[in-house]
Amino acid sequence: MTTSQTLPTDGKPPVFGLIIVGDEILSGKRADKHMPKLIELLSARGLQLSWADYVGDSPERLTATLQRAFASGDAVFSCGGIGATPDDHTRQSAAKALGQELVLHPQAEKLILERVQDVARESGLPYEPERADNQHRLNMGVFPQSARIIPNPYNKIPGFSCKGPGGGEVHCVPGFPVMAWPMMEWVLEDRYSAFFHRSTFEERSIVVYGAMESLLTPLMVRIEADHAEVKVFSLPSMDHPVHGRHIELGVKGEAAAARAAYPALLAGLHVLGAKLGPEMVR
Repeated sequence: MTTSQTLPTDGKPPVFGLIIVGDEILSGKRADKHMPKLIELLSARGLQLSWADYVGDSPERLTATLQRAFASGDAVFSCGGIGATPDDHTRQSAAKALGQELVLHPQAEKLILERVQDVARESGLPYEPERADNQHRLNMGVFPQSARIIPNPYNKIPGFSCKGPGGGEVHCVPGFPVMAWPMMEWVLEDRYSAFFHRSTFEERSIVVYGAMESLLTPLMVRIEADHAEVKVFSLPSMDHPVHGRHIELGVKGEAAAARAAYPALLAGLHVLGAKLGPEMVR
């Protein structure tokens, strides 16, 4: 079992975060597909995504974002910016955030040269690892000193993971979904399998017709104060095709805690004389 799979003293799974890197996302040239996929991968294992950050191709902003991640104690996936073109800054920013030197990872070097040899063979060309363009490709294996590689089943060019002094572990993968998604799944299986399905997350909610959020807020505050292990959520809708104007009001958290808090929420709604609709469990 790897160090990152060791259970913390409280037995709780890590907090999972996501960083999406790239000007093309912020400009709207491309839509982010990584967040819904990571939510899917985590949910299939009884885990959940807690936060996400989007950052463009600014080395300074990316370094600051990675510093927060390394200091957070969270398990964080970072998608994009690990190539070797001038607009790729994730490797350099990770090293700067950690205060480490960039070095060519020996296993990454081996894998990249294997890829160069594969491409040469498939193209019917001689294998020339010393050629300038092939030497440049080795930059994709230059990682912070403490990095561990993440295998890439698509083309062998690896990603990398680093752990910060604050306990945050950041797993850096490419921006291409065909590479990133199997690499994220590999990280989950390799590093966090000890946490799979250790707890069951549950949402319980009810449709409340015609109420104002300001009227419901004191009830929400009271439920969270009385049931510290759950979060209360309110999702207003103005023009739902079935329910029209309404609020979906509910609690979410560990299944046992959510089930304990939900009757108190219902009781409070009845005291308010709220008009109630369907109930939902997710």
